[in-house]
Amino acid sequence: MWTTGWRDRAFSQFNEQWDLVIIGGGITGAGVLLEASRLGLRALLLEARDFSSGTSSRSTKLVHGGLRYLRQGQVGVTRESVVERERLMKEAKGLIAPLGFCLTSFPSDKMPGWMFGAGLALYDLIALKWQHSKLSRAQLLAKIPLLEGTEIKSSYHYFDAQTDDSRLVLRVLLEAQRHGGVAINHCGVRSLLRDKAGQVVGVVAADLAGSEKTFEIRAKSVVNATGAWADNLRKDVGGEKRLRQIRGSHLLFSKQRLPLREAISLMHPRDGRAVFAIPWEGTTIIGTTDIDHKHDLDVEPWITQGEAEYILEAAIALFPSLELTERDIVSTWSGVRPVINTGAKDPSKESREHALWMENGLLTVTGGKLTTFRIMARDVLEALEPVFGRDLTKKRETIFETPSDETLDSLKRAEFSDDMYNRMIGRHGHDVGAIADLGDESKQFIGDSIATWGELRWAARSEAVVHLDDLLLRRVRIGMFLADGASSVMPQVRAVVQSELGWDDARWEREEVAYRKVWETAYGTRFVSE
Repeated sequence: MWTTGWRDRAFSQFNEQWDLVIIGGGITGAGVLLEASRLGLRALLLEARDFSSGTSSRSTKLVHGGLRYLRQGQVGVTRESVVERERLMKEAKGLIAPLGFCLTSFPSDKMPGWMFGAGLALYDLIALKWQHSKLSRAQLLAKIPLLEGTEIKSSYHYFDAQTDDSRLVLRVLLEAQRHGGVAINHCGVRSLLRDKAGQVVGVVAADLAGSEKTFEIRAKSVVNATGAWADNLRKDVGGEKRLRQIRGSHLLFSKQRLPLREAISLMHPRDGRAVFAIPWEGTTIIGTTDIDHKHDLDVEPWITQGEAEYILEAAIALFPSLELTERDIVSTWSGVRPVINTGAKDPSKESREHALWMENGLLTVTGGKLTTFRIMARDVLEALEPVFGRDLTKKRETIFETPSDETLDSLKRAEFSDDMYNRMIGRHGHDVGAIADLGDESKQFIGDSIATWGELRWAARSEAVVHLDDLLLRRVRIGMFLADGASSVMPQVRAVVQSELGWDDARWEREEVAYRKVWETAYGTRFVSE
């Protein structure tokens, strides 16, 4: 596990023979590590930055079937996603939760309202769970009072699910490590090792957290799970460019300024694209965009002025009485989706299916969605069966294991509310008892967020935090929840971090400067043009 000295322990194993090296620490790579480790394979995951620091921490936070994909005829993608959504909600209560949606139709919409109802009927049939209904105006306003005064032609209610995407990745990695998997962040792949026949037999990796030491790591198989970056690695084995990088951006508002109990979806008044307003972790998200990303993938993606205006235009159309402006935005983020390029003129029309390519011993898996990570992982292992000469798709009843009775007893003694009890188990799994044992800190919220000081302390202590942005943007996420990147609580954060990570004043100051730069360019509220 990621306890004191964990990086050195991981490095000491690099010269051993591995069954599988996975490149990429997003949800796809994490899923492959978990499934491989459960099958008894000796598996190592390498992430050049932080776990989930790419697309897997920058999504719309939905674990959904993809209702809009039905509109595009992508029935297969929707079917897979709906089945996985149902499975995940059962197995990860508190991490993946049902979310009520109101789907609205305005007089200006090109699509007639009855088509929404038809689509939702098919959506529910796929899930074998009839749970949508048509809403009267009074029923809609009872759910979302902020829509008072808005012209709405018709509306429907249905259910999907949501998560904290970065915590989902961490939970999967924690489960994988319990089965013997090894995951290390800030350790990048410099090149691929090849045999005389040109087949990939390992990687050359470098410690990017300070030492810059390099390591030759040999493995029976190497999986490229780098998402939007996958084509970069494929070049080394002669692969042609196959991906289209599409950026999706989001705005986050405080719950006080934009309070929602349920999500709402509308067709954007400008182009008819689906846009969502979603209550999430005590805040409200509005997004997203679909724009071809033309910038260097090694530079943190950022929301542009045009995207911010586009999303804000949808917010104003939905909630005109609030008179929202750019000054109300707490934070922003942009993620770059790895989409298989089919040449569609409109980025929104590209398929969200995943793909696998075996090229000179390098197996690439990319595309897909957050919701379908388990399916992608199982497809990877099935593709590797010829390498290992055995069945690698053994059926698993659950993705996440329930913490022990002793661990749950520790949590019960902490006397959390029911919601907090489930939240802690869902996000932290087997570690939840140790967090509860931190006492009052485990229940003290950080500012106006729903993250606690106990979670922050535990993350600094035991969740592979190397840099300050790892902690504040992905482990406890208060850099997104609180205004100005959580500057108001930074003195208290400093006290916890320095005591847990042993950073001296000089190290803290360097980390804070670096964090501020990342926040201001990629999560802040000062917008620039494309």
